[in-house]
Amino acid sequence: MKKLVLIFSILMLCNACKDASVEPKVVSNINELNDAIQNVKAGDQIVLANGVWKDVEINFSGQGTEAKPIILRAETPGKVTIEGVSNLKIGGDYLEVHDLHFKNGYTPSRNVIQFKINDTLIANHSKVTNCVIEEFTQPDRDVSDHWVEFWGRHNELSNNYIAGKSNFGPTVMVMLKGNQHIKNYHQIVNNHFGPRPRKGGPHGETMQIGDSGTSMTPSHTNVENNLFERCNGEVEIISSKSNNNTFKNNVFFESEGSLVLRHGNYATIDGNIFIGNDNSEFIGGIRVINTGHWITNNYFYKLKGSTFRAPLAVMNGIPKSPLNRYNQVTDAVIAYNTFVDTKTPFHFSVGSNVSQSEVLPKSEIRSARPTRTVVANNILYNQTPFEYPIKNYDKVDGVLFKNNYTNSANKSEVQPEGLQTVELDVQEVSKSLKVPTYDTKQIYSGFDFETITTDLFGNKRDKDNNSLGAIINTNNHNDLYNQSNYGTSWFKNQKNDSVSQTIEISTSQELANAISNANSGDIISLNAAEYQINRSLPVDKNITITSKDKNNKAQLVFTSEGTAFQMKPKGILHIEDVVLKGNNNQSAFKTLDKNMKSAYGLWLKNTEVSNFKSVLEVSKGSFSDTISVTNSIIKNCKSGIQLNKETNDKGDYNSEFVYITNNTFTNVDQDVLNYYRGGYDESTIGGNLVFQNNTITKSGQTDKDNILIKTRGIVNVIFANNSFINNPVKYISILWGEKGQKPENNEVKNSGEIKVVQNLKLKLVY
Repeated sequence: MKKLVLIFSILMLCNACKDASVEPKVVSNINELNDAIQNVKAGDQIVLANGVWKDVEINFSGQGTEAKPIILRAETPGKVTIEGVSNLKIGGDYLEVHDLHFKNGYTPSRNVIQFKINDTLIANHSKVTNCVIEEFTQPDRDVSDHWVEFWGRHNELSNNYIAGKSNFGPTVMVMLKGNQHIKNYHQIVNNHFGPRPRKGGPHGETMQIGDSGTSMTPSHTNVENNLFERCNGEVEIISSKSNNNTFKNNVFFESEGSLVLRHGNYATIDGNIFIGNDNSEFIGGIRVINTGHWITNNYFYKLKGSTFRAPLAVMNGIPKSPLNRYNQVTDAVIAYNTFVDTKTPFHFSVGSNVSQSEVLPKSEIRSARPTRTVVANNILYNQTPFEYPIKNYDKVDGVLFKNNYTNSANKSEVQPEGLQTVELDVQEVSKSLKVPTYDTKQIYSGFDFETITTDLFGNKRDKDNNSLGAIINTNNHNDLYNQSNYGTSWFKNQKNDSVSQTIEISTSQELANAISNANSGDIISLNAAEYQINRSLPVDKNITITSKDKNNKAQLVFTSEGTAFQMKPKGILHIEDVVLKGNNNQSAFKTLDKNMKSAYGLWLKNTEVSNFKSVLEVSKGSFSDTISVTNSIIKNCKSGIQLNKETNDKGDYNSEFVYITNNTFTNVDQDVLNYYRGGYDESTIGGNLVFQNNTITKSGQTDKDNILIKTRGIVNVIFANNSFINNPVKYISILWGEKGQKPENNEVKNSGEIKVVQNLKLKLVY
């Protein structure tokens, strides 16, 4: 028997040695890769040779084991790029993908990386790690895809850098359609989600877990220790639409949106950090909908958002709500959180819209207030005293406040006994980490509060060591966050800023050459002259065109039938102290008719624009982050600034910020501005217009709608200190009263009226 055991042990050792000696299979093209995948077995490694893999669709399948996963990896991290029209699908068990870099392309399907090959070959116990997906976005922003799509169970996305998605659809999507995909326990950990640009409408989430149709199913997805850096796609950074998900120890850095519990119940949001700044009023925190959520140990710093982007927004629901709308908040716990330099931390009954009942069906009225909700043991501190810590949009009669403390007087409408004004001790550990404390033994212990066993930094809470707020003490703490702890081991997303140059030009040909050859940031300086230009000038980088002599402005005279300046993706054009003249047949600025995959920008300052068909004409799917026209003259044009091509009424719009200030408009035949956002999509809280200190005369005479300034559906509008003289229109503008829009200090002479409509009737999106 001993001899048999010895022989068996030797054989097992030999097999182990044999397995350990298996050489990685290096492949150099898609055919070799497909052959390697077809013959793969547990424990094998397939290595993609260094270089560019272009126009490849990889179906990575196999049956690994926990002890012997099958690995597909780059020969050298950072030196294998997946480019062109390419994607990756994974199907099987215990498969791993390492070190790939997706860039300079887009997926031909609905996904860049998908954890299934087809409905029968689904990935389980598989992971994508140490990879990069960078601006792998569709040419047409209206085309929907997901960069990572989860199916199956126990899959992992870890230590990746993912940034730059500008088209329709969440960056990461967890699918729950079918029993084999629920109770999935997926792990989304240690990733760096880099900047996602503003999309200009809904469906720009960085992450979505489930959808409304599967929102009552258990997912158990864990989102932990990720960095969300400037994820500005839309109002929802994360949209949780399923049950039993966990969001723990994530950092949201200057991201214009919120972690939103949109559908589904029983989420845990613990130990997260939300960092804002002094500049933006769009950076949010957590928005609460549905039942049974626990929101504990979170740190909120310098958040200025409100309503849907409030630091902590607790919404009203719709009675007997359908799955795709808003369920009432019940049985939520909001405890041991710290708010620092956050002006109004608590917003209750967000979305209450009873006042709009005349233009909305009964099924859309959010009148169900939060109930059976506990707010306890939180600390609110502002260095500059604040007096309105609570904003309510309905009665707050279903919320229990216990042992919350603030350093400012509470002059809010809601004044619960459980929010007390006291002197707080504050220790400034670092620039962003201020720890306010209050020495008290009065710590509320509600039902199941004993399960809150740690603080923000993992320090143990117990009966002998506990305190209010997210941080027990400063003796044992980490840095608030360290960017190097997230993402890949080999990719750095910092870009080296090039040194801008000033290019002096004197001829039309030199101007065309300079625009073509300049680097982003360069300044093109025009000598005083008249430049006859018979072509369109394409702009695909950030450049400035200005006159060398501000008192003797250069004149650009366009004689071509096409547009003067053609705005391309990533084209940001600054024009200062220049005269632009057309021949009444072309647009001064126009986007491509299609494939505007990335945002553009236009800034006019001290510039004269005359004799054009339109000042700016855009295409459907185009999007500008900012349009700014200031101290300029617009005259003798058929139409003005046209941002009106998103007419499907789904909440989209063509520009995020539009600033029209200190200008003179004369003889603009049609509308001076047409800025449109259609559809009653209450979570699209954008479109931002400042129309101020302008003088408009003799304009609008041929406008078919008889409206001079059109802002239909745009949410945020400042309309002040303008002069309207001799404009033959019925309406100067129609403003949206329910959104707080009102005309202020405008002079109107023989120019129709400025009308305010309290409840604007819009088409329902859903």
